[in-house]
Amino acid sequence: MTTADVDSERPQADSERPDTGAESGPKEPEGFEGFEVFRDDWGIPHLRAGGAPALARAQGHNAALDRAWQLETERHRLLGTTAAYLGAEALDWDRFARRARLADTARRCYERLTPRTAAWVRAYVDGVNAGLAEGAARTPEFAAAGIAPGRWEPWTPLGVWLSTHILFAGFPTKLWREEVARRLGDGRATLFATDGPGTSGSNGWLLTGARTATGAPVVAGDPHRFIEDPGVYQQIRLACPEFDVVGLAVPGVPGIAHFGHAGGVAWAITNAMADYQDLYREQLRRTVDGGVEALGPDGWYRVHAHTETVEVAGEEAQTVEVVETDRGPVIIGDVHEDPHTEATPDAPVISLRYPPRVTGDLGFDVLPDLLRARTVADLDTALDGWVEPVNVVLAADTTGATLHRVAGHVPVRPHENRLRVVPAHDPAYAWREGAEPTPRTEVDTTTGTAVMANERGLAAPLGIEFAPPHRADRIRELLGTPPGAGARGTAGTPHGTRKPTGPPWSAGDMAAVHTDTRLASSRQLLSLLAWAPDLGPDAERLRDRLLRWDRHMDADSTDATLYSRLRADVVHRLAAHPALRPVTGDADPWRSPAYPPLFRPWLAAVPRIGYALETLLTVGLLPYEERLAVVAASAEAVAANHDAPLPWGEVHRVAPWQALPGATPEEVWPGLAGDHDCVLSTSSVPGITDLFARGPAARYVWDLARREDSLWVVPFGASGVPGSAHHRDQSELWASGRLAPVTTDWNLLHRTEESTTMTTTPEPTASTTSTVPALRPAVHEQKVEGFGVVRLVPVDPAADAVLLHGWVTQERARFWGMADHTREQVQEIYEFVDSLPTHHAYLALRDGVPAALFQTYEPDADPVGECYDVRPGDFGIHLLIAPAEGEGAVKGYTDALLTAFIGYVFSDPAHLRVVVEPDARNEKALARMVRVGFELGPEIEKPEKTARLAFLSRTVALGLV
Repeated sequence: MTTADVDSERPQADSERPDTGAESGPKEPEGFEGFEVFRDDWGIPHLRAGGAPALARAQGHNAALDRAWQLETERHRLLGTTAAYLGAEALDWDRFARRARLADTARRCYERLTPRTAAWVRAYVDGVNAGLAEGAARTPEFAAAGIAPGRWEPWTPLGVWLSTHILFAGFPTKLWREEVARRLGDGRATLFATDGPGTSGSNGWLLTGARTATGAPVVAGDPHRFIEDPGVYQQIRLACPEFDVVGLAVPGVPGIAHFGHAGGVAWAITNAMADYQDLYREQLRRTVDGGVEALGPDGWYRVHAHTETVEVAGEEAQTVEVVETDRGPVIIGDVHEDPHTEATPDAPVISLRYPPRVTGDLGFDVLPDLLRARTVADLDTALDGWVEPVNVVLAADTTGATLHRVAGHVPVRPHENRLRVVPAHDPAYAWREGAEPTPRTEVDTTTGTAVMANERGLAAPLGIEFAPPHRADRIRELLGTPPGAGARGTAGTPHGTRKPTGPPWSAGDMAAVHTDTRLASSRQLLSLLAWAPDLGPDAERLRDRLLRWDRHMDADSTDATLYSRLRADVVHRLAAHPALRPVTGDADPWRSPAYPPLFRPWLAAVPRIGYALETLLTVGLLPYEERLAVVAASAEAVAANHDAPLPWGEVHRVAPWQALPGATPEEVWPGLAGDHDCVLSTSSVPGITDLFARGPAARYVWDLARREDSLWVVPFGASGVPGSAHHRDQSELWASGRLAPVTTDWNLLHRTEESTTMTTTPEPTASTTSTVPALRPAVHEQKVEGFGVVRLVPVDPAADAVLLHGWVTQERARFWGMADHTREQVQEIYEFVDSLPTHHAYLALRDGVPAALFQTYEPDADPVGECYDVRPGDFGIHLLIAPAEGEGAVKGYTDALLTAFIGYVFSDPAHLRVVVEPDARNEKALARMVRVGFELGPEIEKPEKTARLAFLSRTVALGLV
């Protein structure tokens, strides 16, 4: 048992715009809206509908067909239920998702959306749910995992966004700094900062009309993220009378958030590298009644605590205690059972404070406004509401106006919060009101360019560590020359481009920037190699070869592979150096049992040394002579290996993340040029592997002169369905640096048979929110594995009278005592219950459908309290389970509902014992209570029946999980 808080219109010639006029032919039934699906030669969906809600449904439906397995994976990730089908290797993430309360945060943020945005998100979810069964039937992973797709809740897209970006700001880096400071001294806390860690490699740039062949701006770039299969971005077009936008969508999230071209305005982002999440060192203790207290600025106080069960395929289920202090959810460490035991540096208890959990705002109200933007000014206004992740934005419109700003919520708090884990009980580290101002600047009119590449620049006041300046500097260098003049090692001629002939740049010329492979960060290592003393003959030849190398990490370069060998050896020699011994080898923080395994990538010393190599070889750690000696020793070791190096592209292959890699045939993944500090930022891990898991998750070029001259590509293909013609058809383009055209003429698209009609979800009003149970705020929501999501919503006596009358007057409900009541009498009874502060009635909804009537009462304020000795903490309940018929029938239906009811009751630490008093003749109900763990008490006489008391203690209930 768990106490989860988990919680046909004609294509138009010579026009991009969808037809907004009346159509001939039969009308669709009232309450239905249709949409159409077109695809280009690359299988990219172009969706068209008569309005924004219908278009949102179309987008959700398309995502379910093209990316069903990806959507199912993301839904499980936000709920923390991936281990149930992926096994123990997924348990660490599930524990974190539960402890960080991702699902509960998503639900909170959904409830604060404007009615218009909430309806738009619900429409998307309606589309997802309508298409999932068909999408799952196309996808072999479901059968391989032995699962069926689950139902999406209205707040699921917010949870997908949150779970995708919760680690984006890199708060675990504070754990690394904490360990470095503890072992090497406070002055070394930022020794491994990489201005930087090489973990972000996104690029973006803007050329004003003065720098382009058309006289209109161009916005281009490539987000560098973990490469996933299917990809993290979906190329898509969303068209209705209000807007017509092409861009890169996140599957599972409506709209186009990060990279879009709306015809009149285009925009793009990179990670600002801002710090907006804090870690607090907590002191917790267990109380005698099983609760939890935390030490705050005003002393010890009671905190929220409940337990959840994480199912693990093939293994015993795991119990997770979810604790939340005034700072935020506890994500590291456990509550000490001994109230006199305090947390130590070797066993810290750490909570996470992040803006959406504090404010209840994830910024989703911005998304539909981005689609409706016509100008840079519209976009700028919309972005004022952006929350996370914190981004640097570049935008331009057809008038020539440009935008270069930071968007997102960075809390106001002391600088120390950004650096380290700070004490929770000290009020000096509390967040202040409001948010930090977001910097902005003008696009440089002298150069006609703006560049963003995660470097320390516009967003510098908001962060601690940034990417090295090399990519940004190189992009500026390339853009400062005629197209092609500054580039070297560009892989092929981009699809649909012309050869550059002069200073103005065209959209097609941008691939020369995308694919640049110069590795500026190699300078320091090669400089030391040049002066390395007393090298043997083989090492001398190695040195001469690498000093002649052009420093481009080209796919066909064996020198690039040789450099990587040298770099890896230097990394390992530094890791073995006595100066770093407190954080390497057996002392490596990633080995510490104090931290969950999920955070090991941030705590491992060798990758940290590899990413910070340029810094470590420059100043601070070792004297110059020792650095020379390390490089000389590495040169000798590498030269002694007489195996001829393979071309870089043969060892530097993409290693994408797959949720279930064994479900599809094994593939040979493509090799690419580039490296983590190249503009083509394909991030290997120096000292660990030449393979790369991070790289360009997409490339785009937005042309403001003619949108149809825009270009884009993703790593694999538009479809997430193995075996589809468009599952891998963009791989060769992506690997070679080419791009596909953005087709916008409806006449050149292929209409598919996916066009359909779907029921319209009405805009919510005060009356519908009251009358429709699924739209009411829930007092409790809980995911019950294998059953669905159970939500408890207050009974509305007038709106629910017909439903309740139908339940309580059935023969099976004869023990409820209302078999002969009229609908009006039932309504009157629940109006009376609603008037009492001590009695409450709720409808239990299973995936939005009414499934039970659940009533609660305080025994000392009820006649039952006169029939036994009421104890402090007693809490009474009544249950009436609705028929589990048809599609709703599942094994253990009643027990599953009881799981949620008991979870709700004991989520309040004041409730110590549940009291029930079913009719003494109701043997079935009594047997069920005993099976669940209730202890039978005496029979009592009530005016309407002879009842049998039964009790379930908090201790027994929590022991059942």
